[in-house]
Amino acid sequence: MIPSANPSLGAEEKRRVEAVIDSGMLAEGEVVEEFQSEFADYCGADRGIATANGTAALHAGLVGLGVGEGDRVLTTPFSFVATANAARLAGAEVDFVDVDPRTYNIDPDALEARLRDGEPVDAVIAVHLYGLPADVGRLGELADEYDFRLLEDAAQAHGARYEGERVGSFGDAACFSFYPTKNMTTGEGGMILTDDEAVAERARRFVDHGRTTGYEHASVGHNFRMTNLAAAIGRAQLDRLPEFTRARRENAAGLTDRLADVPGVVTPLEPDGYEHVYHQYTVRVPDRDALRDHLESRDVGSGVYYPIPIHEQPAYEGVSGSYPVAESCAEEVLSLPVHPELDEADLDRIAEATAGAIV
Repeated sequence: MIPSANPSLGAEEKRRVEAVIDSGMLAEGEVVEEFQSEFADYCGADRGIATANGTAALHAGLVGLGVGEGDRVLTTPFSFVATANAARLAGAEVDFVDVDPRTYNIDPDALEARLRDGEPVDAVIAVHLYGLPADVGRLGELADEYDFRLLEDAAQAHGARYEGERVGSFGDAACFSFYPTKNMTTGEGGMILTDDEAVAERARRFVDHGRTTGYEHASVGHNFRMTNLAAAIGRAQLDRLPEFTRARRENAAGLTDRLADVPGVVTPLEPDGYEHVYHQYTVRVPDRDALRDHLESRDVGSGVYYPIPIHEQPAYEGVSGSYPVAESCAEEVLSLPVHPELDEADLDRIAEATAGAIV
């Protein structure tokens, strides 16, 4: 079976974890501080706050931005539910904006139409879905014009670029996940990036029980801290991230070439000025379930991300609105293997199995 994901961990990750174990300093400490600084530098941001997971990063990032009770957050309905959950956990009301049918990211035109109609918005969470940056240039212009906070959900987009700059450096803050299947991992973990010291301080306190110094706690917070063990893995993975990105992009290009003449298969888009990092290589087909079954019969893994839009989830019953593009995407997308462990023979098998299901 060709797996849909295959985390790559090796000798350097083991060496760094062993060094932390030998030190006896397993919880948050110097290794976390180093990882925060290195990851922020890599993305072009001033400050990093490491967290226990990506959802914690989103929650604390919103708190850092001052989003809470009485505020209203707009985001995409076509994402993992954590994107919207974080806003609700922060105390805000959540609503949705439909997506672009080719990028699967939040549609700036649809957002602007809502803003022009006078809809109140305190923050927008823009997801860089599947590893393709959202249109952060346009979204940033709208944020300036309509005075809302912009948070990048970059959980799937480590190293992706928009107009030459890495994501994580465009919004008022950005959040990443280091779940095992992401483009780099810490086992579990997350990161908040921001250039704003006040945002960083609020997020940092929230992640650490509202602590200011020692046993002084200025506000109520959680224990959302990352451990030195996780950060040790993350530092090794960050060193390897350019290699992972190169392999994912090469594998994606190979699949696109092989599938170019297969009727009915819409391959991923990479607009001019964008650099996709292919957390997922997601195709769109009329009969997604038939393709998935055929791939499974040929021992090729695949994944459906995400079959139920957030606004149709039972947890969001009562949220009004119809988002037809997101709803059709949810019925038609399928992610094929693109991870760095694939070889040319694997790419041939994936493409041949896909074409065989269509023809």
